[in-house]
Amino acid sequence: MYRSEYLDVQGQRMHTLVFEPQGAGPHPGLVIAQHLPIAHAGLEKDPFTIDIGERYAAAGYVCVIPFIFHWWSEDTDIALKREQFRDDWTVADMDAAYNFLASMPNVDANRIGTLGHCWGGRVAWLTACHNPHYKACIVFYGGRVKLQFADGAPAPITLANHIQCPVLGIFGNEDAGPSPEEVNDYEAALQNAGIPYAFHRYDGAGHGFQDFNDAARYRKVQSDDAWAKALHFLAQQLQT
Repeated sequence: MYRSEYLDVQGQRMHTLVFEPQGAGPHPGLVIAQHLPIAHAGLEKDPFTIDIGERYAAAGYVCVIPFIFHWWSEDTDIALKREQFRDDWTVADMDAAYNFLASMPNVDANRIGTLGHCWGGRVAWLTACHNPHYKACIVFYGGRVKLQFADGAPAPITLANHIQCPVLGIFGNEDAGPSPEEVNDYEAALQNAGIPYAFHRYDGAGHGFQDFNDAARYRKVQSDDAWAKALHFLAQQLQT
């Protein structure tokens, strides 16, 4: 199962879920960025988010999932949250989660990665650009990597040369955000920066194809294969 923690970020309380494997460790760790559909509801109300933490904990990773929409009240319209979303706040949130995870006695601070789905995929890319201590980054169909947000910080794609770890990308070829053409641009940015990476693109899958909460989007065959590839990648980067 999991427990809740509350981390201080610039004087605000950020709800964070913690998932731990069995055994004393030290274990590798993951900072997991939430996806957008729960921006208005909170972490514990989303079965997909809980499933992510439980899967990776079962595979041997201590996981923390911070609620990065804590800057707004729960009843704030999601459209306004998207419009006002800031990268400087997000980096602060993810750094607080990383520092908390790295300080845990059952975590090996030298074996920590980051990942995220959807909105969280952009956040995973962003945080890898700003924190040189990550040893792995996975972007699950993260859109808006080419866009600036409300604080006017550089678009994350322009910061690819700051990434210090290998990147795994998981995308659906029927996605419109990111589109296959945008994924090509992501790939070119990593190539030009000399970042080790592997991208997997799935036919018959669009945005959110791993989210079993959404029957219209969920694609079990592609999702299962993507989970296997993600676990293999993390084992290579964090388990040795």
